[in-house]
Amino acid sequence: MPRRRSPRKTPVQIWQGNALPAADGSGPGIHMSDRYELFLTCPKGLEGLLAEEATALGLQETREHTSAIRGSADMETAYRLCLWSRLANRVLLVLKRFPMKDAEDLYHGVLDVEWHDHLESDGTIAVEFSGHGSGIDNTHFGALKVKDAIVDKLRTPDGERPSVDKINPDLRVHLRLDRGEAILSLDLSGHSLHQRGYRLQQGAAPLKENLAAAILIRAG
Repeated sequence: MPRRRSPRKTPVQIWQGNALPAADGSGPGIHMSDRYELFLTCPKGLEGLLAEEATALGLQETREHTSAIRGSADMETAYRLCLWSRLANRVLLVLKRFPMKDAEDLYHGVLDVEWHDHLESDGTIAVEFSGHGSGIDNTHFGALKVKDAIVDKLRTPDGERPSVDKINPDLRVHLRLDRGEAILSLDLSGHSLHQRGYRLQQGAAPLKENLAAAILIRAG
């Protein structure tokens, strides 16, 4: 008989179980009241507006980067940013930073994370990879190495393992390679936050909702 799939935990249920690892990848899971490093991505040119908005919503130690801002917050604030930010594309929670010299460093750095805390063995994942260097000159290859590490970590003795679902996965993972450092994050936002879902019909090139919000903010 086929194996009955167990009820899946959502990321919210898992994180409420205090299962997130420390930001450096070591030690026991941390709690909902602890602070996390967050990256919020946005269209280029909106970094300043997003920093102001995110600070008003509770993000602390905010710094601007190209097409993104960085800061720290507890999980309640992270959820608030997902719910109320008008300008962000995605809210990424940093799980781990680690030095990376080659593809094997990438694989083992991702493998060291306790992925059982975030995803069931029969769950689905999507991986996004950005950056290049350290032997990774193709983002598809980088994403494949990240996926392989997660799958190998979660593979059960009877061969069950997560599968890839790029459209509606249980867990979205992002890895950014920046000057020899890998930054591994969970995507808290799911689909891009500019997709608010209210349009029943649209033209070929509709204005993104976060760009529309930025125009209104600039207009005063």
